[in-house]
Amino acid sequence: MLELAILGFLRERPMHGYELRRRVAALTGHVRPIADGTLYPAIKRMEAAGWLTRETRAGTAAAPRHMLHLTPAGEEELLRRLGRPEELDISDENRWFVLLAFLRDLEEPRAQAEVLRRRLAFLEQPSSFFYEDDRPVRAEEQDDPFRHGMLTIARATSEAETAWLRTTLAELEDRRP
Repeated sequence: MLELAILGFLRERPMHGYELRRRVAALTGHVRPIADGTLYPAIKRMEAAGWLTRETRAGTAAAPRHMLHLTPAGEEELLRRLGRPEELDISDENRWFVLLAFLRDLEEPRAQAEVLRRRLAFLEQPSSFFYEDDRPVRAEEQDDPFRHGMLTIARATSEAETAWLRTTLAELEDRRP
């Protein structure tokens, strides 16, 4: 998730680590705060993989800034991850939102639609946070008002996302040659 966000933001434009950290935190920070101890090792790994380059520029009032640039290999990796996301990228809501934030970079409507179809298929599977004899428990069956609330909110969110997915898939189909 972190690497995908870094690749996606750097495809938009080069930036220094502090700005990149702010952007990633704005996208994911409410769920998973981004610490320097997480971001900078990821940047170094991605640099070693040839996905990023670092350019040192003079700072305005302080130490030099290291501007990060996406390489052609980094762009290729971004597009690979967007076009063939892992199952967890489809099923985990937080990872899904990071993927969705950069899905426009795939550019090919057919490829975008394939990713959206996978998410829709996941959402259409019966599921719950709670099970009874391997059967998903529905909100109406919950005596606990807090679990009832969890299930009610989850259902409303899933219904809204499912409607959006169907609408967007139809729009992508209309754009096909």
